[in-house]
Amino acid sequence: MIPRGNSDGASTPPTVMSVTALNQAVARMLERSFPLCWIAGEISNFTRAASGHWYFTLKDDGAQVRAVMFRGRAQYADFSPREGDRVEVRALVTLYAPRGDYQLSVEAIRRAGVGNLYEAFLRLKAQLQAEGLFDPANKRSLPSFARTIGIVTSPQAAALRDILSTLRRRAPHVRVILYPTPVQGEGAGNKIAQAIATASARAECDVLLVCRGGGSIEDLWSFNEEVVARTIAGCAMPVISGVGHETDFTIADFAADLRAPTPTAAAEMATTARADWLAMLETQASDLQQAFRRHIADAGQSLDWLAHRLVSPAAVITQAQLKLQNLQNRLGHATRIPLDTSRHALSRLQMRLEARKPSTLPQRALLAESMRRMATCSAARKTTARQTLAALNAQLELLNPQRTLERGYAIVTNAKGQVLRSPQQLGVKDTIHLHMAEGVADVGITRVQATLD
Repeated sequence: MIPRGNSDGASTPPTVMSVTALNQAVARMLERSFPLCWIAGEISNFTRAASGHWYFTLKDDGAQVRAVMFRGRAQYADFSPREGDRVEVRALVTLYAPRGDYQLSVEAIRRAGVGNLYEAFLRLKAQLQAEGLFDPANKRSLPSFARTIGIVTSPQAAALRDILSTLRRRAPHVRVILYPTPVQGEGAGNKIAQAIATASARAECDVLLVCRGGGSIEDLWSFNEEVVARTIAGCAMPVISGVGHETDFTIADFAADLRAPTPTAAAEMATTARADWLAMLETQASDLQQAFRRHIADAGQSLDWLAHRLVSPAAVITQAQLKLQNLQNRLGHATRIPLDTSRHALSRLQMRLEARKPSTLPQRALLAESMRRMATCSAARKTTARQTLAALNAQLELLNPQRTLERGYAIVTNAKGQVLRSPQQLGVKDTIHLHMAEGVADVGITRVQATLD
């Protein structure tokens, strides 16, 4: 700043602004220069404060900006944003004076689609689900008593300390094997899959924990890679996924046999507390003692009851013989009476049948006479038929053309086999056939002369 002189030639000292005044001035300038406008981006690092305010980062492929939506505005939103959501916000560009941070003060928010990472997450989830990788029928149950637990995570992760602390408190007898791997950054997904494959190949543990602490969708993205999901599904032992917080879901959670909301919860699911085991054993031992006492008491009572019922074998045999004799008598009586009754009934029916049976002698005599008369008529008809047949045969023999031919006559036919009766049916050079008694002769016509009246 160049100082200006006053009228008497004296110079005016420069104006000195405080940081607060500067930030307030810049905030007013931003608010005047950028009125309310709609801005599109992807939600990241979303936080809902206890006061009800929403704090998040709005980003795209090239840049990001902090944003705040105060409770008075957030309560009117028709949805609760999640990590990776693509949204459009109606915001005022301003400056948060106490920190000097440039930010957006969001007045309204609406969905603009899901963010790129979340879209990739949904596509991979749908693909693997269609392949049956998440099928509940393929999920394996956890062992009741795990002696060795494997952990796939970073050695520097706070999640590892939480898991070890939980296992030390609940099951100090359990052996722990760490399969170290980066859980974030370039190539972390392949390294996580390699650590899981190593644990599966060695088969040193009864159950495998795949864990890391919470973070943004970018931080957890290594657990959303396809290679991790397929390696978990092909692991030789049951896998518990404990990635992020309760609200965080990854592809690894769906591929695992069991999903834990936190790494600590994964350790609790993998083991049963030692105190619980001891209490259960004491309860079972007490129940076993009581059951054994009840069994002995019941056996003693049964023995006393059987001793009272025990009788001499000879008495049992005698009683059985008497019972058998009684049954034989009853059986004989029961079968004899119906048989006698049936015999009497049959005799009565036979007598009634003989009394009512009609005589067939007249009908037999009539039938014999009818058969004799029928035979006589049949013989007479055969004789008459033979005589008629002989007379017809003689007449037929007289009319037989062969006999006429034998007397020297012939039958004349043309080439078509038609019988010729008139010279008008003949032409010169025609060929005719003469059918004689002992054969056929072909004759050529040289001249035709009709008979004169």
